[in-house]
Amino acid sequence: MEFAKEIISQYGYFAIYGLLALGVIGLPIPDEVLMTFVGYLASISVLNYCVSIAVCFGGAFTGGILSYTIGRKAGRPLFDKYGKWIGINAKRFSRVETWFLKYGSWSVILGYFIPGVRNLMCCFSGMSRMGMGRYVIVSSIGAFAWCVVFISIGFYVGVLT
Repeated sequence: MEFAKEIISQYGYFAIYGLLALGVIGLPIPDEVLMTFVGYLASISVLNYCVSIAVCFGGAFTGGILSYTIGRKAGRPLFDKYGKWIGINAKRFSRVETWFLKYGSWSVILGYFIPGVRNLMCCFSGMSRMGMGRYVIVSSIGAFAWCVVFISIGFYVGVLT
């Protein structure tokens, strides 16, 4: 977290955007902690609350789109080549894909709130060929709600202290 504080103090909103985008793609960045810290900084007037939400949403949404694109372009070939090594055969993948096409929208929205799952849901959306328009809508809803919740938690904790 010290690294994130240092980056944010030097680069401000650009750092927040970049860290969240990389975190959603799958790098081990504690996104929820980062956004809570951003909310705290907004509560003490270091950052602007509304701008923080917009920047965090932009970073999360960008990371989601990049992860979706990776899943769409490279996910299936990687699965076909290495899936057997992690115990997922074509039949199992087909069942998961059928389930995902039915419930995928809710999975993407709710997946933003579960560390590790958010990365998989974004990538799997691309792998399962969820339409880009549909993905943009559900990812926007999930990313926005996720950002508002965690930034607001940090903001109100900061106000109460």
